[in-house]
Parts: sequence; structure tokens; C-alpha cells
Amino acid sequence: MPLRPALAAALGSAALVCAAVAPATAAPAAAPAESVNVDPTGRLAADGTVTLSGTYTCTDATGPVFISASLSQDSPTFRHGIGGTQAVCDGAEHHWENTGEVASEKLKPGAANVEATILELRNTGGLPLPFFHAAGHQDITLTKA
Repeated sequence: MPLRPALAAALGSAALVCAAVAPATAAPAAAPAESVNVDPTGRLAADGTVTLSGTYTCTDATGPVFISASLSQDSPTFRHGIGGTQAVCDGAEHHWENTGEVASEKLKPGAANVEATILELRNTGGLPLPFFHAAGHQDITLTKA
């Protein structure tokens, strides 16, 4: 299995586990200097490949860190995972870009919603557990690439 789909699957699984375990009122832990932003426009290619981008800032990571993104259109309860990008948590602002092919449902140009998350896999007692640095939501416009 190629690295990107495997990484996206691992991050998605970790997010689902956290959602199932965390109380409904829990919010992602984020230091004030940490943030993830989504650009207002995403690209949609004819083959279903979606490219999303934005900027992020994070600090104090001890394990591998990734920017994950998901997109919804027409249904707020169904989200498409759009790739994963490795992040650098040095306190500086960085650009991120995730690309993924959506095969299960056709997307179309127009309004969509993106959720981007900075997720670290911290080694806790020999077991890598997810630690959320920041999350952001953005209504965007998908345009033909």
C-alpha cells in the first residue's frame, strides 16, 4: 500500500478512536500559538482528485506530526479524507497542501466545508497516542482544476 493512503487510513483511525473515547464536550487541546487555517478555495480535478491547502503553526512536538484534512459537500455527516502531510512544529507559520482522490462519491464544483487538524503521535508508555495541537473549519469553494 502506498505511503499516503496508509498514512491517511492511520490518521483517520486514530481520529475515530479519539472521537469514540473523548467526551462529547471535549475540544482539541491547543496552545494559543497553535493554529491551522484552510485556504478559501480548493481544486477539484476531472478524475476526482481534490487538493486542499492552508497554513499552520504548532510548537512543542515530541513525536511525528501530521496535517489531516477532510471535506464535506451536501451532507454534514459524511466527510471525505483528503490526504495527510507531515508537519514541522517549530513555532513558525508553514504552508500545507493535501491531495487525495475521492472515489466513493462524486464531488462537484461549488460550496464545501473543510476540517483540518494538526495531529501528533506521542509516545506514551511505549504506545503512540494521538495528541491534537489545533483544528480549524472553513467553508470553501471547490473549483475545477
